[in-house]
Amino acid sequence: MNRRRLLAALGAGVAGLAGCSGSSSTNATREAFTLSPTPTPQRGQVGSVEIPVPRSELDQPLPRDAIPAIVDPVFAEDWSGLTVPDSSPYDGGPLLPADAPVLGVEREGADRAYPLRVLDWHEVVNDTFAGPLLVTYCPLCGSGVTAERRVDGEETVFGVSGRLWRDDLVMYDRATESLWSQILGAAIRGPRAGERLSLVPSSLTSWGEWQDTHPETRVLLPPPRSNTVSGRDATYDYFTPKYTYEGDQLIGRTGGARGQPAERRFVVGVERDGQARAYPFDVVVEEGVVNDRVGDLPVVVTTTPGDTLVAYDRRVEGSTLRFETDDAAHLRAGGSRWERATGRAVDGPHEGRRLDSATDTGPMFWKGWRNFHPDTSIYDEESD
Repeated sequence: MNRRRLLAALGAGVAGLAGCSGSSSTNATREAFTLSPTPTPQRGQVGSVEIPVPRSELDQPLPRDAIPAIVDPVFAEDWSGLTVPDSSPYDGGPLLPADAPVLGVEREGADRAYPLRVLDWHEVVNDTFAGPLLVTYCPLCGSGVTAERRVDGEETVFGVSGRLWRDDLVMYDRATESLWSQILGAAIRGPRAGERLSLVPSSLTSWGEWQDTHPETRVLLPPPRSNTVSGRDATYDYFTPKYTYEGDQLIGRTGGARGQPAERRFVVGVERDGQARAYPFDVVVEEGVVNDRVGDLPVVVTTTPGDTLVAYDRRVEGSTLRFETDDAAHLRAGGSRWERATGRAVDGPHEGRRLDSATDTGPMFWKGWRNFHPDTSIYDEESD
Protein backbone atom coordinates (compact mmCIF):
# COMPACT_ATOMS: atom_id res chain seq x y z
CA MET A 1 0.00 0.00 0.00
CA ASN A 2 1.38 3.43 -0.96
CA ARG A 3 2.88 5.38 1.93
CA ARG A 4 0.48 8.19 2.94
CA ARG A 5 -2.33 6.88 0.76
CA LEU A 6 -4.97 6.39 3.43
CA LEU A 7 -4.71 9.81 5.04
CA ALA A 8 -4.01 11.56 1.76
CA ALA A 9 -7.13 9.94 0.34
CA LEU A 10 -9.22 11.08 3.27
CA GLY A 11 -8.00 14.64 2.82
CA ALA A 12 -8.21 14.58 -0.92
CA GLY A 13 -11.04 16.93 -1.47
CA VAL A 14 -14.03 15.36 -2.96
CA ALA A 15 -16.52 17.38 -4.84
CA GLY A 16 -19.92 17.40 -3.22
CA LEU A 17 -19.22 15.85 0.17
CA ALA A 18 -22.46 14.26 1.26
CA GLY A 19 -21.99 14.62 4.98
CA CYS A 20 -21.91 18.01 6.73
CA SER A 21 -22.84 19.51 3.38
CA GLY A 22 -21.51 22.97 2.89
CA SER A 23 -19.41 25.26 5.07
CA SER A 24 -20.41 27.87 7.58
CA SER A 25 -18.13 30.38 5.87
CA THR A 26 -19.41 29.83 2.33
CA ASN A 27 -22.77 28.37 1.45
CA ALA A 28 -24.51 27.69 4.75
CA THR A 29 -27.72 29.49 5.65
CA ARG A 30 -28.57 30.44 9.21
CA GLU A 31 -30.56 28.21 11.51
CA ALA A 32 -33.88 27.46 9.84
CA PHE A 33 -36.03 26.01 12.61
CA THR A 34 -36.30 26.02 16.37
CA LEU A 35 -36.54 23.17 18.80
CA SER A 36 -39.97 22.16 19.97
CA PRO A 37 -40.63 22.54 22.81
CA THR A 38 -38.14 25.36 23.37
CA PRO A 39 -36.05 24.34 26.39
CA THR A 40 -34.53 26.42 29.12
CA PRO A 41 -30.86 25.66 28.50
CA GLN A 42 -28.46 24.90 31.31
CA ARG A 43 -25.56 27.29 31.60
CA GLY A 44 -21.99 26.33 32.22
CA GLN A 45 -18.76 25.53 30.46
CA VAL A 46 -17.39 22.52 28.58
CA GLY A 47 -13.66 22.97 28.24
CA SER A 48 -13.23 26.53 27.02
CA VAL A 49 -16.74 26.67 25.50
CA GLU A 50 -19.52 28.62 27.18
CA ILE A 51 -22.79 26.68 27.23
CA PRO A 52 -25.32 27.12 25.73
CA VAL A 53 -23.75 28.08 22.40
CA PRO A 54 -25.51 31.17 20.97
CA ARG A 55 -28.09 30.34 18.35
CA SER A 56 -26.38 32.81 16.02
CA GLU A 57 -23.30 30.55 15.87
CA LEU A 58 -25.27 27.64 14.38
CA ASP A 59 -25.63 27.29 10.62
CA GLN A 60 -28.18 25.08 8.88
CA PRO A 61 -27.25 24.09 5.32
CA LEU A 62 -29.70 21.14 5.37
CA PRO A 63 -32.99 20.17 7.02
CA ARG A 64 -32.99 17.77 9.92
CA ASP A 65 -32.58 14.11 8.84
CA ALA A 66 -31.75 15.13 5.25
CA ILE A 67 -28.61 13.11 5.97
CA PRO A 68 -30.27 9.91 7.22
CA ALA A 69 -28.67 8.36 10.30
CA ILE A 70 -28.44 4.58 10.43
CA VAL A 71 -30.75 3.20 13.12
CA ASP A 72 -30.68 -0.55 12.45
CA PRO A 73 -27.13 -1.53 11.46
CA VAL A 74 -26.35 -4.96 10.01
CA PHE A 75 -22.88 -6.56 10.00
CA ALA A 76 -21.06 -9.33 8.14
CA GLU A 77 -17.52 -10.68 7.72
CA ASP A 78 -16.99 -8.54 4.62
CA TRP A 79 -18.84 -6.98 1.68
CA SER A 80 -18.49 -9.96 -0.65
CA GLY A 81 -22.22 -10.74 -0.60
CA LEU A 82 -23.36 -7.30 -1.69
CA THR A 83 -24.83 -6.50 -5.11
CA VAL A 84 -23.59 -3.51 -7.06
CA PRO A 85 -26.38 -1.42 -8.65
CA ASP A 86 -26.35 -1.22 -12.43
CA SER A 87 -26.08 2.57 -12.15
CA SER A 88 -22.78 2.39 -10.24
CA PRO A 89 -19.55 3.21 -12.11
CA TYR A 90 -17.82 0.54 -10.01
CA ASP A 91 -15.21 -1.12 -12.26
CA GLY A 92 -14.38 -4.36 -10.46
CA GLY A 93 -12.10 -5.42 -7.67
CA PRO A 94 -12.99 -5.88 -3.97
CA LEU A 95 -16.21 -4.14 -2.96
CA LEU A 96 -14.41 -2.95 0.17
CA PRO A 97 -10.70 -2.79 -0.71
CA ALA A 98 -7.92 -3.10 1.85
CA ASP A 99 -7.08 0.62 1.71
CA ALA A 100 -10.68 1.75 2.35
CA PRO A 101 -10.77 3.88 5.54
CA VAL A 102 -12.80 2.57 8.48
CA LEU A 103 -13.53 3.48 12.08
CA GLY A 104 -12.68 0.45 14.20
CA VAL A 105 -14.14 -0.24 17.65
CA GLU A 106 -13.25 -2.95 20.19
CA ARG A 107 -15.69 -3.74 23.01
CA GLU A 108 -15.68 -6.63 25.45
CA GLY A 109 -13.54 -8.88 23.27
CA ALA A 110 -15.39 -8.23 20.00
CA ASP A 111 -14.55 -5.95 17.08
CA ARG A 112 -16.51 -3.96 14.51
CA ALA A 113 -15.53 -1.77 11.58
CA TYR A 114 -17.56 1.12 10.19
CA PRO A 115 -16.42 2.04 6.64
CA LEU A 116 -16.18 5.70 5.74
CA ARG A 117 -17.79 4.74 2.44
CA VAL A 118 -20.98 4.45 4.54
CA LEU A 119 -20.29 7.07 7.20
CA ASP A 120 -19.55 9.71 4.59
CA TRP A 121 -23.20 9.46 3.47
CA HIS A 122 -24.88 8.89 6.84
CA GLU A 123 -22.55 10.41 9.49
CA VAL A 124 -24.32 8.76 12.45
CA VAL A 125 -24.77 5.06 13.28
CA ASN A 126 -26.94 4.00 16.21
CA ASP A 127 -25.55 0.59 17.16
CA THR A 128 -25.94 -1.89 20.00
CA PHE A 129 -22.49 -3.31 20.69
CA ALA A 130 -21.71 -4.20 24.32
CA GLY A 131 -24.39 -1.64 25.11
CA PRO A 132 -25.82 1.28 23.14
CA LEU A 133 -23.07 2.69 20.90
CA LEU A 134 -22.97 5.89 18.86
CA VAL A 135 -20.56 6.03 15.90
CA THR A 136 -20.13 9.38 14.13
CA TYR A 137 -18.04 10.91 11.35
CA CYS A 138 -17.90 14.46 10.01
CA PRO A 139 -16.52 14.68 6.44
CA LEU A 140 -15.83 18.41 6.76
CA CYS A 141 -13.52 17.91 9.74
CA GLY A 142 -12.38 14.36 8.98
CA SER A 143 -13.29 13.51 12.58
CA GLY A 144 -14.54 10.18 13.87
CA VAL A 145 -16.01 10.09 17.38
CA THR A 146 -17.63 7.13 19.15
CA ALA A 147 -19.54 7.23 22.43
CA GLU A 148 -22.14 5.52 24.57
CA ARG A 149 -25.58 6.22 23.13
CA ARG A 150 -27.12 7.56 26.33
CA VAL A 151 -28.54 10.90 27.44
CA ASP A 152 -29.01 11.52 31.16
CA GLY A 153 -28.23 7.84 31.65
CA GLU A 154 -30.99 6.64 29.32
CA GLU A 155 -30.53 4.97 25.93
CA THR A 156 -31.68 7.09 23.00
CA VAL A 157 -31.33 7.48 19.22
CA PHE A 158 -29.23 10.22 17.62
CA GLY A 159 -29.82 11.85 14.26
CA VAL A 160 -28.20 14.46 11.99
CA SER A 161 -29.64 17.88 12.77
CA GLY A 162 -28.55 19.47 9.48
CA ARG A 163 -26.77 22.14 11.50
CA LEU A 164 -23.07 22.94 11.68
CA TRP A 165 -21.13 24.49 14.54
CA ARG A 166 -17.54 25.48 13.83
CA ASP A 167 -17.97 23.59 10.53
CA ASP A 168 -18.57 20.36 12.46
CA LEU A 169 -21.48 17.93 12.60
CA VAL A 170 -24.24 18.80 15.08
CA MET A 171 -26.40 15.87 16.18
CA TYR A 172 -29.72 15.78 18.02
CA ASP A 173 -31.12 13.16 20.37
CA ARG A 174 -34.70 11.95 20.14
CA ALA A 175 -35.17 11.79 23.90
CA THR A 176 -34.70 15.49 24.65
CA GLU A 177 -34.17 17.20 21.24
CA SER A 178 -30.91 18.61 22.56
CA LEU A 179 -28.19 19.54 20.06
CA TRP A 180 -24.79 17.87 20.40
CA SER A 181 -21.37 18.87 19.05
CA GLN A 182 -19.67 15.84 17.51
CA ILE A 183 -16.04 16.81 18.21
CA LEU A 184 -16.79 18.28 21.62
CA GLY A 185 -18.94 15.25 22.55
CA ALA A 186 -21.26 17.55 24.48
CA ALA A 187 -24.75 19.06 24.26
CA ILE A 188 -24.46 22.69 23.21
CA ARG A 189 -28.17 23.65 23.24
CA GLY A 190 -31.36 22.19 24.65
CA PRO A 191 -32.44 20.55 27.92
CA ARG A 192 -29.16 18.63 28.29
CA ALA A 193 -26.88 21.57 27.42
CA GLY A 194 -23.55 21.07 29.13
CA GLU A 195 -23.88 17.29 29.44
CA ARG A 196 -21.05 15.25 27.93
CA LEU A 197 -21.22 11.90 26.23
CA SER A 198 -19.17 9.02 27.60
CA LEU A 199 -16.63 8.53 24.84
CA VAL A 200 -15.54 5.11 23.58
CA PRO A 201 -12.06 4.56 22.03
CA SER A 202 -11.98 4.03 18.28
CA SER A 203 -9.37 3.85 15.53
CA LEU A 204 -9.37 5.60 12.16
CA THR A 205 -7.50 3.09 10.03
CA SER A 206 -7.72 1.06 6.83
CA TRP A 207 -9.92 -2.00 6.36
CA GLY A 208 -6.89 -4.15 5.60
CA GLU A 209 -4.96 -3.08 8.68
CA TRP A 210 -8.03 -3.48 10.90
CA GLN A 211 -8.57 -7.00 9.57
CA ASP A 212 -4.90 -7.87 10.17
CA THR A 213 -5.05 -6.80 13.82
CA HIS A 214 -8.67 -7.90 14.43
CA PRO A 215 -9.20 -11.06 12.32
CA GLU A 216 -12.61 -11.83 13.86
CA THR A 217 -14.02 -8.39 13.11
CA ARG A 218 -17.45 -7.73 11.65
CA VAL A 219 -18.05 -4.84 9.26
CA LEU A 220 -21.05 -2.56 8.80
CA LEU A 221 -23.09 -3.23 5.65
CA PRO A 222 -24.50 -0.26 3.75
CA PRO A 223 -28.21 0.34 3.18
CA PRO A 224 -30.47 -1.28 2.16
CA ARG A 225 -28.93 -4.04 4.33
CA SER A 226 -28.74 -1.56 7.21
CA ASN A 227 -31.80 0.57 7.89
CA THR A 228 -31.88 4.38 8.16
CA VAL A 229 -34.34 6.92 9.54
CA SER A 230 -35.67 7.29 5.99
CA GLY A 231 -36.14 3.56 5.38
CA ARG A 232 -34.35 1.12 3.08
CA ASP A 233 -34.62 3.06 -0.17
CA ALA A 234 -31.19 4.71 -0.16
CA THR A 235 -29.64 5.06 -3.64
CA TYR A 236 -26.12 6.13 -2.69
CA ASP A 237 -23.15 4.56 -4.48
CA TYR A 238 -21.14 2.95 -1.70
CA PHE A 239 -18.87 1.04 -4.08
CA THR A 240 -17.16 3.97 -5.77
CA PRO A 241 -15.20 5.92 -3.14
CA LYS A 242 -15.72 9.64 -2.82
CA TYR A 243 -11.99 10.04 -2.15
CA THR A 244 -9.54 11.00 -4.89
CA TYR A 245 -6.55 8.67 -4.86
CA GLU A 246 -3.45 10.22 -6.38
CA GLY A 247 -0.57 7.96 -5.50
CA ASP A 248 1.72 9.48 -2.87
CA GLN A 249 -0.22 12.72 -2.55
CA LEU A 250 0.64 14.65 0.62
CA ILE A 251 -1.27 17.02 2.84
CA GLY A 252 1.06 20.02 2.69
CA ARG A 253 2.42 22.03 5.61
CA THR A 254 1.67 25.48 4.22
CA GLY A 255 -0.46 24.47 1.27
CA GLY A 256 -1.71 21.20 -0.05
CA ALA A 257 0.21 19.14 -2.56
CA ARG A 258 -1.45 19.28 -6.00
CA GLY A 259 -3.73 22.05 -4.83
CA GLN A 260 -4.83 20.53 -1.52
CA PRO A 261 -5.59 23.22 1.10
CA ALA A 262 -3.59 23.12 4.32
CA GLU A 263 -6.90 22.91 6.20
CA ARG A 264 -7.17 19.26 5.11
CA ARG A 265 -3.74 18.35 6.43
CA PHE A 266 -4.18 15.45 8.83
CA VAL A 267 -3.14 15.84 12.47
CA VAL A 268 -3.65 13.95 15.69
CA GLY A 269 -4.30 16.25 18.62
CA VAL A 270 -3.69 15.80 22.34
CA GLU A 271 -5.21 17.98 25.07
CA ARG A 272 -4.20 17.94 28.72
CA ASP A 273 -4.15 20.43 31.63
CA GLY A 274 -5.46 23.26 29.46
CA GLN A 275 -2.79 22.69 26.81
CA ALA A 276 -3.35 21.34 23.30
CA ARG A 277 -0.88 20.22 20.66
CA ALA A 278 -1.33 18.97 17.10
CA TYR A 279 1.03 16.44 15.47
CA PRO A 280 0.91 16.68 11.65
CA PHE A 281 1.01 13.47 9.66
CA ASP A 282 3.90 14.44 7.41
CA VAL A 283 6.05 15.53 10.37
CA VAL A 284 5.43 12.28 12.26
CA VAL A 285 6.21 10.26 9.13
CA GLU A 286 9.51 12.11 8.77
CA GLU A 287 10.52 11.54 12.40
CA GLY A 288 9.19 7.99 12.63
CA VAL A 289 8.31 8.32 16.31
CA VAL A 290 7.74 11.39 18.50
CA ASN A 291 8.28 11.36 22.27
CA ASP A 292 6.69 14.47 23.74
CA ARG A 293 4.73 15.86 26.69
CA VAL A 294 1.44 17.79 26.73
CA GLY A 295 0.81 19.28 30.14
CA ASP A 296 1.71 16.49 32.55
CA LEU A 297 0.96 13.75 30.01
CA PRO A 298 3.97 12.04 28.35
CA VAL A 299 2.92 10.94 24.86
CA VAL A 300 4.33 8.92 21.98
CA VAL A 301 3.04 9.64 18.49
CA THR A 302 3.71 7.51 15.44
CA THR A 303 2.13 6.06 12.29
CA THR A 304 0.92 2.52 11.68
CA PRO A 305 1.73 0.26 8.72
CA GLY A 306 -1.59 1.40 7.25
CA ASP A 307 -0.49 5.06 7.48
CA THR A 308 -2.71 6.06 10.37
CA LEU A 309 -1.69 8.53 13.07
CA VAL A 310 -1.80 7.20 16.64
CA ALA A 311 -0.96 8.84 19.98
CA TYR A 312 -0.43 6.88 23.21
CA ASP A 313 0.27 7.63 26.85
CA ARG A 314 3.84 6.35 27.29
CA ARG A 315 3.56 5.65 30.99
CA VAL A 316 3.74 1.96 31.89
CA GLU A 317 3.60 0.59 35.44
CA GLY A 318 4.67 3.90 36.95
CA SER A 319 7.55 4.48 34.52
CA THR A 320 7.69 6.83 31.54
CA LEU A 321 9.17 5.00 28.57
CA ARG A 322 11.04 6.51 25.64
CA PHE A 323 10.16 4.86 22.35
CA GLU A 324 12.32 4.21 19.31
CA THR A 325 11.54 2.86 15.87
CA ASP A 326 11.94 -0.90 15.57
CA ASP A 327 10.35 -1.73 12.20
CA ALA A 328 7.36 -0.66 10.12
CA ALA A 329 4.93 -2.41 12.46
CA HIS A 330 6.61 -1.97 15.86
CA LEU A 331 8.23 0.47 18.25
CA ARG A 332 10.71 -0.49 20.96
CA ALA A 333 10.83 0.69 24.59
CA GLY A 334 11.51 -0.78 28.03
CA GLY A 335 12.93 -3.99 26.55
CA SER A 336 9.71 -4.78 24.65
CA ARG A 337 8.44 -4.41 21.12
CA TRP A 338 5.10 -2.61 20.85
CA GLU A 339 2.62 -2.79 17.97
CA ARG A 340 2.14 0.63 16.43
CA ALA A 341 -1.45 -0.10 15.43
CA THR A 342 -2.68 -1.34 18.82
CA GLY A 343 -0.14 -0.13 21.41
CA ARG A 344 0.27 -3.73 22.64
CA ALA A 345 3.60 -5.17 23.77
CA VAL A 346 4.33 -8.40 21.90
CA ASP A 347 7.43 -9.57 23.80
CA GLY A 348 9.86 -8.70 26.58
CA PRO A 349 9.06 -7.67 30.17
CA HIS A 350 5.88 -5.80 29.21
CA GLU A 351 4.43 -8.51 26.96
CA GLY A 352 0.64 -8.37 26.87
CA ARG A 353 0.37 -4.85 28.28
CA ARG A 354 -1.28 -2.19 26.20
CA LEU A 355 -0.67 1.55 26.04
CA ASP A 356 -3.62 3.84 26.74
CA SER A 357 -4.70 6.22 24.00
CA ALA A 358 -3.67 9.82 24.56
CA THR A 359 -6.66 11.22 22.70
CA ASP A 360 -10.41 10.63 22.61
CA THR A 361 -11.03 11.80 19.05
CA GLY A 362 -8.24 10.34 16.93
CA PRO A 363 -6.78 11.98 13.81
CA MET A 364 -8.71 14.64 11.93
CA PHE A 365 -8.17 17.52 9.53
CA TRP A 366 -6.15 20.45 10.87
CA LYS A 367 -9.27 22.55 10.23
CA GLY A 368 -11.33 20.49 12.68
CA TRP A 369 -8.71 20.44 15.43
CA ARG A 370 -7.95 24.18 15.12
CA ASN A 371 -11.63 25.20 15.16
CA PHE A 372 -12.03 23.56 18.58
CA HIS A 373 -8.54 24.31 19.92
CA PRO A 374 -7.68 27.79 18.61
CA ASP A 375 -4.72 28.16 20.99
CA THR A 376 -3.15 24.83 20.04
CA SER A 377 0.55 24.50 19.38
CA ILE A 378 1.87 22.53 16.41
CA TYR A 379 4.63 20.06 17.12
CA ASP A 380 7.07 20.87 14.32
CA GLU A 381 6.74 24.62 14.70
CA GLU A 382 8.13 24.86 18.22
CA SER A 383 9.52 21.48 19.15
CA ASP A 384 12.81 19.67 18.67
